[in-house]
Amino acid sequence: MISLSRYRVLLANRPLRSLAIASIIGRLPIGVAGLAIMLMTQAASGSFAQSGIATAGYVAGLAIFSPLLGRFIDRHGPRLILAGSVLLYPCAMLALSAATLSVAPRWMVLLTGLAAGASFPPITVCMRTIIKRLFADDEQIQTAYSLESVLIELIFIAGPLIVALLVALIAPLAAVVFAAVCASIGTLLFLRAPALRGWRIEPRAQASLLGPLTAPGFASLLIVVLFYSAAFGLIEIAVTGYARSRGQPALAGVMLGLMSVGSVSGALAYGSRTWRWPLAQQFGAALALLGAGAALLSIVGHPLAFSIACVLAGLMMSPPLIMQSMLVAKAVRTEHSTEAFTWASTSLLAGVSLGIAAGGAILEAGGSAEAFRAASAAGFVAAVLAGMRRD
Repeated sequence: MISLSRYRVLLANRPLRSLAIASIIGRLPIGVAGLAIMLMTQAASGSFAQSGIATAGYVAGLAIFSPLLGRFIDRHGPRLILAGSVLLYPCAMLALSAATLSVAPRWMVLLTGLAAGASFPPITVCMRTIIKRLFADDEQIQTAYSLESVLIELIFIAGPLIVALLVALIAPLAAVVFAAVCASIGTLLFLRAPALRGWRIEPRAQASLLGPLTAPGFASLLIVVLFYSAAFGLIEIAVTGYARSRGQPALAGVMLGLMSVGSVSGALAYGSRTWRWPLAQQFGAALALLGAGAALLSIVGHPLAFSIACVLAGLMMSPPLIMQSMLVAKAVRTEHSTEAFTWASTSLLAGVSLGIAAGGAILEAGGSAEAFRAASAAGFVAAVLAGMRRD
């Protein structure tokens, strides 16, 4: 059952509401940029390899540099980084567009892709840090992180639709420009939000090169994130393989959309209830259910049954993400909050990338059912590792 009463109370908080609206605009590129870059590069070069390099460079820039940005924000506040990204991100995206449209050497495409990813506004980690600081009650934090998960899921649903519309009406470049403009406008609005103006820099209790990585249980949490996000990547490419095996490649978008609907529902349901289990036990159980959802996808064949299974599997995807944010918030000292969230995001991106890469090889060798079984195994391994963690 989903109750929206907690969300209504949460959104009555004006500082959080203004942040949420700004963050939606500023983070639309999360659902737009990767696909837009891939389509733009492929159209210009006719090469899937070239488009893969551009997209991989962008994702690598997001993953590699975010912990450094997080540490800077913890020590100096977010305003300088966010203000700089208002200009740097559009410039880097234009440089990437120029490199791809002129069919520049691959090293230049990779370099500009890295620059674009590295300069993306770190709104998500700032948002999660503010939630940790804004609320002291565990139930409010749970609902706030659930709302945050819903917002990101909606961005992933809307993003590809926006790309498809702009590509059909104009050109792939229009989608890239749209992503750059949204990031700048949203970041400017985010900078004006009252909650951001009240950001307080926490004094460091001790200097440490490793920062939050030394916090008890934090490194083991990142390993769990790596495994369950690999399951996400495996499921995504396995759904594509299933659609291709049915002779309807476009069916993949429909099935992934149904999965997102399930994921949004799962996030709303989790955030609207009070759970009596300790958070660590919830995390392990949710990951086991994720493994079970992937196993279900491996045994259904008919498109109608598969559609229902996609919704059910999607229900299991968002709760672990919400719990992950709550566990990160609890695991580290406030002075390391933003950097800790960036490490979690990096681990998530790395896991998804590894899952997609492994899933491609598994699809070639054994088909989509085997890829879903591999995703199920990754989910269950994550559940076991979560149960072994000691905070």
